[in-house]
Order: sequence, then structure tokens, then C-alpha cells
Amino acid sequence: MTTAQTQELDVQPTPLALLLLGREADPRSERGVECPGDLPSPSDPDLVERARAAKEKLGDKVFVLGHHYQRDEVIQFADVTGDSFKLAREAAARPEAEYIVFCGVHFMAESADILTSDDQKVVLPDLAAGCSMADMATAEQVAECWDVLTEAGVAEQVVPVSYMNSSADIKAFTGKHGGTICTSSNAKRALDWAFEQGEKVLFLPDQHLGRNTAVRDMGMSLEDCVVYNPHRPNGGLTADELRAAKMILWRGHCSVHGRFSLDSVNDVRERIPGVNVLVHPECKHEVVAAADYVGSTEYIIKALEAAPAGSKWAIGTELNLVRRLANRFAPEGKEVVFLDKTVCFCSTMNRIDLPHLVWALESLAEGKLVNRIEVDRETEAFAKLALERMLALP
Repeated sequence: MTTAQTQELDVQPTPLALLLLGREADPRSERGVECPGDLPSPSDPDLVERARAAKEKLGDKVFVLGHHYQRDEVIQFADVTGDSFKLAREAAARPEAEYIVFCGVHFMAESADILTSDDQKVVLPDLAAGCSMADMATAEQVAECWDVLTEAGVAEQVVPVSYMNSSADIKAFTGKHGGTICTSSNAKRALDWAFEQGEKVLFLPDQHLGRNTAVRDMGMSLEDCVVYNPHRPNGGLTADELRAAKMILWRGHCSVHGRFSLDSVNDVRERIPGVNVLVHPECKHEVVAAADYVGSTEYIIKALEAAPAGSKWAIGTELNLVRRLANRFAPEGKEVVFLDKTVCFCSTMNRIDLPHLVWALESLAEGKLVNRIEVDRETEAFAKLALERMLALP
């Protein structure tokens, strides 16, 4: 269709399209939030020195957290690197830091705000750094799902378990309904606990982590799992299906890990004889089943640290981390490659770049608080309850 034809039809973008394009703001969404301020040019040759100078000026007042999937240009300024939950806990362990600059995505900064004191201020260098997976479950959709479970007569048997990669609203829902949070490394422990509390689990928002943990680690069958689709009436499920299921999986996924396929695994085995395939549990079930090893980002790093010289590894997780690991372990004679031949960065993680970090640090050094992430008190209270249940897991 030509531009002229489009104009004749007076086609108007939908509110959702405007959010995806970043042209509208929604304070309860992880998308489309404006980032005020004038950023330095990405071609500025002094960016590294400017970031270093601002960080030195702030001293102990600032603590910079860097998620494993961040760009190298950003990660070099991180005081601590890790996965989302490790970083949130590290922030809480630094009460002397007035500012927590979180180089990650929106839900991670929310978790840091929940776990830190009221005196600490969490800053996200680019407010548009959201998470497509977290966006796949809204508070309204999950409340409607609970109504469906209630009408089917199973809600009292269901314990919600939400992945750390979820919004504060979803964490609060989980806490309010007697559930817990999990990470990719403790999902089995969380599910073991949940099944001690009830007969069924509503797993939010990543269906793949829920399915892989239930089937691979807990011995359930694929038939024990059903997928609730928030875009279909009653989630696309009958009351009988809900009554029969043990795991009610939310129809959400990670756009990066969801790209890996069984063909990717077969192809890399043909190209690199003797390769070890190591993937994140957010990958599809058939990919996880075909892999040699499965684990969180921290697990992946530790596995490569312990690997013998001369070993070959194909890693199924975000490219920034894989490339960093390849460079780190090359001198030890370990070959590390990306599982798929198609390059795939996490687009929202990559929104945190050096210009945004420089702008945030320089603003703080000048006494201007920018891009603060602040969770309201009621949401924080219930979300913290869910997080504390996770911390209490054996």
C-alpha cells in the first residue's frame, strides 16, 4: 500500500502501536516511556572519560549495577555484574549508596527499589529499557485469569509462582495470593514449595521456564501443563482442562531465547564436532531437551570457568554475554560460539548505552535526580512479601 493510499484511508495507529513506537507514555507499562534530557553524542570521543569522571565525583554515593546482557561499553563501569536478582540483592547490601544506577531493564530496577531502603534512589539510565516478556502479563490480564480460575472452581487450589522477570504489579499479585517469586536457578525449589501449599501452580510470565522446570526437573509430563492465553476467552481453556492441569503456564516468552530452535542445535553439532550445547531454561522445551547442559546465566558462567582447555561450547543465551565469554576464555583454549547463526541481541537491554549512562551519572553528579524508578507503597508491600517468600526457600 502506498503512502497516498494510506492517507486516503486515514489510517490511525492504535494505542498499542504508539506504545511500541515509543510515541506515548504509560506509567504502568514497561514500554514507550519518554527519556527526558539531552544526551551526549554517541560519537563523542570523551564519553568514557566523562563517565569515569562523573562516577569518581559521586564516589560512594553511587553504586552501578550491570546485568550480564549489557553492552561491554556499559559493563566496564559496573561495580557488580550478575543476573537480575543477584543485582537487586547487591543493591540492598549497599545502604551507604544514595543512588543505585541499574544498567538493565525496568523490572530489574523495580526489584532493586523494592529491596532497598526508602533513602536510596534507583535510577534507570533509559526509561525505555523494558522487557518484552514482562510486558506479556499485565495486572489486568492476570486479575482476569484469576476470575477464570475462580469460575472453574480451582482458584483455591492454585498457588501463583512468578518469574523474577515480571513487573512489580505481577510480583504484588503473587504476594497477595500466597505465592512466591523464582529465578531461573531456583525455579525447582520454588515449585516444590508451591506444590506443598496447593495442588496447582499458575506460572507467570514465561511458559518455557515453567514447562522446562516441571517436565525436566520435576518429572511431570507435558500433558500436566496447559497454556493460558490472555488474548483468548477464558485463556483458550475449558474448565475441565484447568481442573486436570498441574501447571497453568502463562503464554509469555523471552524474545531472545525463543529464537533458538532444534535446527540451531542440530546445525551447530554438525558444524562443530564434539561441541557441548549449553542453553538457558527460557529456551523452548525441544531445545532444552536436545541440549547437553541447561542453566541460568550464573550457571553458564560457572560451567565455562570449570570447563577443560580445548573444550567447545555453543551457548544459547543473549549475545553480549556469549561474546564476552568467548573473549574471556579464548586464552584458555576454550572455544565459545553463539548457538544460532543469526545474531540476536536483546534490543531493550541494548537501549542502555554509554550516552545514556554518561547523562545519568553527570546529572546525579550535578545534584539532579533523573529517571528514578519508584514503586508505590502498596505494590511494594505485596511484591516484597513474594520476594521474601523466595528468600526463605530452603
